[in-house]
Amino acid sequence: MNRNIKKIAVLGSGVMGSRIACHFANIGVEVLLLDIVPNALLPAEEAKGLTLDSKIVRNRIVNQSLETAVKSNPSPLFSKSYVKRIKTGNFDDDLKQIAQVDWIIEVVVERLDVKKSVFERVEQFRKPGTLITSNTSGIPIHLMTEERSEDFKAHFCGTHFFNPPRYLQLLEIIPTSHTHKDVVTFLVEFGDKMLGKTVVLCKDTPAFIGNRIGVYSMLALTHLVEKLDLSVEEVDKYTGPAMGHPKSATFRTADVVGLDTLVNVAKGLEENAPDDEAKGVFQLPAFITKMVENKWLGEKTKKGFYEKVKDNKGGSDILSLNLKTMTFGPQEKVKSSTLEATKPVEDIRKRMKVYEQGTDKAAELFRAMHYPLFEYVSKRVPEITDDFFRIDDAMRAGFGWEIGPFEVWDALGVRETIEKIKTEEKRLPGQAGEVAQWVHDMLAAGNESFYKIENGIRHFYDIASKSYKPIPGTEELIVLDHIRDTKTIWKNSGVSIIDLGDGIINCEFHTKMNTIGGDVIEGLNKAIDLAEKEYRGLIISNDGKNFSAGANIGMIFMMAVEQDYEELNMAVRMFQNTAMRIRYSSIPVVAAPFQLTLGGGCEFSMHADFVQLHAETYMGLVEFGVGVIPGGGGSKEFALRASDEYREDQIVQNTLKDRFLTIGQAKVSTSAVEAFELGYLQQGKYAVTMNRARLLADAKTKALELAADGYIQPAPRDDIKVLGNQGLGIVYVGAASMHAGNYISEHDKKISEKLGWVMCGGNLSAPTEVSEQYLLDLERKAFLELCAERKTLERIQHMLTKGKPLRN
Repeated sequence: MNRNIKKIAVLGSGVMGSRIACHFANIGVEVLLLDIVPNALLPAEEAKGLTLDSKIVRNRIVNQSLETAVKSNPSPLFSKSYVKRIKTGNFDDDLKQIAQVDWIIEVVVERLDVKKSVFERVEQFRKPGTLITSNTSGIPIHLMTEERSEDFKAHFCGTHFFNPPRYLQLLEIIPTSHTHKDVVTFLVEFGDKMLGKTVVLCKDTPAFIGNRIGVYSMLALTHLVEKLDLSVEEVDKYTGPAMGHPKSATFRTADVVGLDTLVNVAKGLEENAPDDEAKGVFQLPAFITKMVENKWLGEKTKKGFYEKVKDNKGGSDILSLNLKTMTFGPQEKVKSSTLEATKPVEDIRKRMKVYEQGTDKAAELFRAMHYPLFEYVSKRVPEITDDFFRIDDAMRAGFGWEIGPFEVWDALGVRETIEKIKTEEKRLPGQAGEVAQWVHDMLAAGNESFYKIENGIRHFYDIASKSYKPIPGTEELIVLDHIRDTKTIWKNSGVSIIDLGDGIINCEFHTKMNTIGGDVIEGLNKAIDLAEKEYRGLIISNDGKNFSAGANIGMIFMMAVEQDYEELNMAVRMFQNTAMRIRYSSIPVVAAPFQLTLGGGCEFSMHADFVQLHAETYMGLVEFGVGVIPGGGGSKEFALRASDEYREDQIVQNTLKDRFLTIGQAKVSTSAVEAFELGYLQQGKYAVTMNRARLLADAKTKALELAADGYIQPAPRDDIKVLGNQGLGIVYVGAASMHAGNYISEHDKKISEKLGWVMCGGNLSAPTEVSEQYLLDLERKAFLELCAERKTLERIQHMLTKGKPLRN
């Protein structure tokens, strides 16, 4: 059966329901969001003479929930305008409208009786064949279908979105024995390609996969606190980014999620998983019980493992909880020789080995938490999943781990680690130091790892067949990590050029934060040379955490401090020339940005023939923050785009003003959609990929399409209309008034005037058509002049040392 999701109904508008509704609106789906009718009037409603029958009252709960969601930060919407795709109503008046939708998602309170009551009402209006799913974090899915029709059961499934649904990648799909296979197949594919999720197929077991392993891992740490005499600060320092976990680590994460939520899942697991050999881990240590009694639940109660307080100077300070005295005090600095040893090791798998081999408390914790974890996850197969790789997927996508437990185990060595698991002294409740038999069987058959790469495709050890198989759904993906060793055709310290096959090559940055310096410029030009001679197209992308944080400002700072302006001029010219080569090469160039795409990364993307970008791309020209203007073609490009937008029937200065303010206010998009709204992307020259894992494959498809359509090298522009003094007057007056009102500093005013000079084409008496090179020369001159300013150097130095902009 072919399914097309045009409209959905979300039943329940709480924190999860409203945000699930927003994410479906993000992908263009029409949403009907419903909730209960209030049973009492608010004083303000009474004062207006409203009654319980007034529509505004009957829809108050749903409308307030949606309004709260839209105003939240970070936003659940790609663009605020997308809220128009969501219509609201209530269960009593509007439930009949679900007959017109393609998918019904129930997201009411986590109580089985309430959910079953809602489903009873849904069956009165739901048309046969309509998908129906329940979003739950742990209620057994099969219990929800009792007394429901056969058609309902066949099209019913559990769906567990992680909060916030837009940003957390995990989507667990939990079918019952009645769910049609084609329904499961559709939901998995839709979640992957349309919603951009890592979709994990789960069995209907307590807490499914993500929370079963994630909550075990977090509670295991709480039991180790006393054994290893650890402080809150130590745990969060040791279990953060160095270990491949999020910055919020363990206890900060608990504060954000809410300790009550963690405790509820733990209690549910203790009660509902009686055969779990490690169920003792789910019993709460005394300090957790005390915190719950004190209602120290985290951010929702303003106090948890941390407490934010006012300091003597009117600012704020964050105190930490002393787990021995149960009092709050100043945080202590944590030092660790093991963490220091891991800092230079960027490869997460190699870093795990360094971490494990340390001799201090951090390394002791690493071993004490991972060895029992390996034992635990091995024994959850086949209980919670037949395929262990789904556990790794769930931990990466739902809990932000860089690599999952089986991947960590592989990195440490499966066989040698088993012996260490047996001898680990810091045992957790119920665990014996013995891994599941299937792991021993795997090793006995000569298979030394859980994963391996064959022909650029990742395979996993399939327990049933006792052989390696490709991970389902990954055959069509392109993962640079899997082909870099065999497909690299050229590299230097900052770039690898990798053959993707079918005549397409990829230029990959691998500098720190993928910043752009001389090595990257050299690599990009080499990639274009190679592509023009031997290939059909070029992609610019990488497998890092961010596409690019922009130019290497440390290099710029050194040249400026030493007043080596001739060298700096040459470097900026090379940057500009590279951007222009991206625009005017003889082969199609596709940029595939994602996450941070700032400064030069944004400029290179703006000059590509096509931008295939991830939905979560934060793009911007942010050079004002370090005291300069965009110098790699960004200022020129915005002048060019403004020129293309000028029309005879409009006030052209307004178009220039919008472009000018985007740079002058260093606006960074909060999504790919907003990158278009801010002018960084052009209509018809970009497409959005929802799933980050598919970005490179989608970019390759686009490059091949451009090549197959008969790509013709464009000619540089010499018809760019600039306004000259007509525009400069507006820029100068605006900058002066902003400065007079203390909205910007004297140096901001100077930078604004330099940017205006470039975008208006300099001191021209009348609007004039100029060339791109004319504007690039103005741009470079202004950039160099600003680099000679002391206040610019102060800004660059502050960014290098503090990591945030200085407004001097």
